[in-house]
Amino acid sequence: MITFSSCGAEDPGRIYIRCNQVGFLPNDVKTAVVFSRLPIKEKQFLIKSNYNNEVLFKDIIWDSLYTYDKFEYCYKIDFSELNQPGSYRIEIDGQVSHSFNISANVFNHIVDSLMLFFKVQRCGPTDPLLHKVCHLYDASKVPGKEELGVVDLTGGWHDAGDYIKFFSTTAFATYMLLFSYDFNREKFDFDNDFNSVPDILEEARVGLDWMLRCNFEGINLVTQVQDLRDHEVGWRLPEKDKLMFDRPGLMSIGKNQIGMFAAVMALASRIWKERFFDNEFSKKLLKAAENLYSFRNQAPDIDKAPTGFYQDQSFFGKIALGAIELYNSTGNLEYLRDAITYGDSAKADYWWSWGNINSLAHYRISKYQPRFIEYIKMNLSGFQLASSKSVFSEGAAFTWGTTNAILGVALQTILYEKLTGDYSYDSLKTFQRDYILGRNPWGISFIYNIGEVYPKYFHHQIAFFHNGYLPGGLAAGPAPASLLDDFEIERENFTYNLFNTDSTMYFDDRNDYITNEPTIVANSTAVFVFGNYSGKR
Repeated sequence: MITFSSCGAEDPGRIYIRCNQVGFLPNDVKTAVVFSRLPIKEKQFLIKSNYNNEVLFKDIIWDSLYTYDKFEYCYKIDFSELNQPGSYRIEIDGQVSHSFNISANVFNHIVDSLMLFFKVQRCGPTDPLLHKVCHLYDASKVPGKEELGVVDLTGGWHDAGDYIKFFSTTAFATYMLLFSYDFNREKFDFDNDFNSVPDILEEARVGLDWMLRCNFEGINLVTQVQDLRDHEVGWRLPEKDKLMFDRPGLMSIGKNQIGMFAAVMALASRIWKERFFDNEFSKKLLKAAENLYSFRNQAPDIDKAPTGFYQDQSFFGKIALGAIELYNSTGNLEYLRDAITYGDSAKADYWWSWGNINSLAHYRISKYQPRFIEYIKMNLSGFQLASSKSVFSEGAAFTWGTTNAILGVALQTILYEKLTGDYSYDSLKTFQRDYILGRNPWGISFIYNIGEVYPKYFHHQIAFFHNGYLPGGLAAGPAPASLLDDFEIERENFTYNLFNTDSTMYFDDRNDYITNEPTIVANSTAVFVFGNYSGKR
């Protein structure tokens, strides 16, 4: 893989200040990272008000305990004592950071923006944002079930910057939207379009309806609409898709998919009954969940992803989640016994992704078997150890989808704190949040239009046709160079190359589908995290 250096000569004495560009809650741990090629030790840093230039906090920068690639001097600065609401900046030797705020409501606008991304991703007759109604002929056929002709698989969300729809990611995103509401109904009851339906449940209904269509006949489950030809016909708006009349629905089944289907439907059945008093729809959802779950022993452990994308490695966590949600909806002790057995088999997974959700099952089961909290704590201990090894405090290793993994660390901390009241991992959670919002080597907030510096060239077709505009888009984030080397990507933008290393890279480039593509998976994790940080009531 060929990389290019930034244009112009770099000033070796320049100081780089990396801070959360949105801000902090008044009682947050408040830190920033400062790095340079030359020593900064014993220099003073100032926190100044943007309103009147008053110095509200100052301290001395002490020893460098870390290095970052070519920058041999890296420092953490802490200004947690500053809790007065306002707008601020950090100054060191005349060099200034991006601004940030301190406020009880500083994160409210983030969750509102993240929710808009789902509207952009909507497919079919679902009132989408930034594009017209599209793909009204999904699916043209279901191979293996040709006798059925056209099967209605309209709706749902496009997975990412392309127009393929996946059951795995839709189920994950739908569950996370439902779980967010169920976890904290006070914070997630907001209704920005004033239609008397919480926005998060209105969006979850898009996923629910499509998933119901995917389970169109007994144990049959469509897990993908459209194949890899979607990537071969060039950039276009979804309503102008050359393949709109040729989008097959591809079937597969496994205990993993059955578990997620059951979890989504069982949880939704409770919410629709309690929130909307819609007993008919609630019964329909629960019946669908119980029916597909009853086939689990006839299904393979793991489905075979039709195109190789989103291939699960284990089923235990997902089937455990399905079982415990069924127990919560029915009170049937057989489901609880299943959940405990599967949950113990799942163990701690030390990760977070669309396929690694064991902590969700363990969180639910722990309300009946408190020992399951230990699995979540084991994850957090592993994340804490990883975080201690870097000046930027990443709790998860770089991967394809780093921002989702990092936000997953914060998510699991939130679960643990609610279960135990133990806030010993609170700094870990804050560092992950701040990493997403600018406390990272590149000094970029990975969410579109959040903070002063953010991605402008997403690998996303709809954004491309709107001059980069993508409300709520969350870039996948930095990835290992060893992974990037496996793909031939012709990049055009090397703005952040100075801060790339031989091992880790990020590119704000529309052709980079590894580091700069947004997904419904990452957004659904982010909605949970930033929704819980919001001051919404």
